[in-house]
Amino acid sequence: MSSAVISPAETQTRSVFLLMKVGVVPRLVIVCAVLAVLLFVAMTYAVSIGTTEIPRPDVANALLQYAGLDRGVDESSPTYMAVTIVRLPGVMMAALVGAALACAGAVMQGLFRNPLADPGIVGVSAGASLGVVLAITQTEAITDLWRLHNGPLKDALWRIPVTAFVGAMLSALTVYILSLQRGRTNIAALLLAGGALNSVLGAIISVLLLRAGDMTQIRTVLSWLVGSLEGRGWDYFHVAKWPIMASTVLMLLYARDLNLLAIGEENAQALGVNVPRVRLILLALSCVMTAAAVSFVGAISFVGLVVPHMLRLIIGPDHRVLLPASLIGGAAFLVLADGISRSIIAPEKLEVGIVTALVGGPFFLLLLWRNRRQIAVF
Repeated sequence: MSSAVISPAETQTRSVFLLMKVGVVPRLVIVCAVLAVLLFVAMTYAVSIGTTEIPRPDVANALLQYAGLDRGVDESSPTYMAVTIVRLPGVMMAALVGAALACAGAVMQGLFRNPLADPGIVGVSAGASLGVVLAITQTEAITDLWRLHNGPLKDALWRIPVTAFVGAMLSALTVYILSLQRGRTNIAALLLAGGALNSVLGAIISVLLLRAGDMTQIRTVLSWLVGSLEGRGWDYFHVAKWPIMASTVLMLLYARDLNLLAIGEENAQALGVNVPRVRLILLALSCVMTAAAVSFVGAISFVGLVVPHMLRLIIGPDHRVLLPASLIGGAAFLVLADGISRSIIAPEKLEVGIVTALVGGPFFLLLLWRNRRQIAVF
């Protein structure tokens, strides 16, 4: 009796279909419930940290009361007001940004089928950084450019994030145009163009900082470049949430297509996936989501690398579960990092981007070491 020979591609296709047949709802509910508990614990810890530490049971009750659960908390008490008005906005901003970066990272890793992929590879963070440097060091020129002398861009609250968002999207568009070949996106060209543009924009930022004579401006820029949640109130949160939420909903609709792309583009095409269209849409959504996040808090690194990869190892590669899990896991990760940044050298405060870099840098090196045999040497 002769045995049929099964190719590696067929084996991978079968494994993906088996994964997609397993009941996704029970896994999704369990994973999200566990991560939601971790997020609540991280938020309780982060909100309790400050100039005056608030007891964590009081913080937990205040958060539950704010969420609509009656915990018998006096909403006019100093503790409740300190939690919900003073400290909660920054923590919510951390949760929103962490969710956005982690979800965008999960999509990038699935799209490129590479655990080292990160939202920053297409130049979004570098473009946003250049926009911020221009907004801070060239205030009059930016205001004149927008012709809004008396409009919202004259206020730094909006001038910096709007300019950063424009810079991020222009950078991503440039990388996309450079990577086009015969109407299709060449992945290798996209990665090379992203790396080259990051270097060029980094050099321009260095020149602008060297020419800036105001130390206050330089301090503001450096604080933003490493990623900061300082002073991010409800105004920032309510503006940033709309593009992030819209991108998230659309990404979740393409979770099945991401699963099929995992078996290879040719197989996915044969199964009905319009690969060029799906790739373009997911790239655009990742760029919008990342741009909206970094435009308000700065270039916080490694969240989009560490969180999706860790979750992929724990819960598997099914994007129908991985994407929602990355949203909650990314939120918990950055909220925890924010709490640590405010407690590690209290009463002084580290910028949250420093904490994520200290965690993500070694993790990236570990990933590089584990995948060294898969990296082509030229």
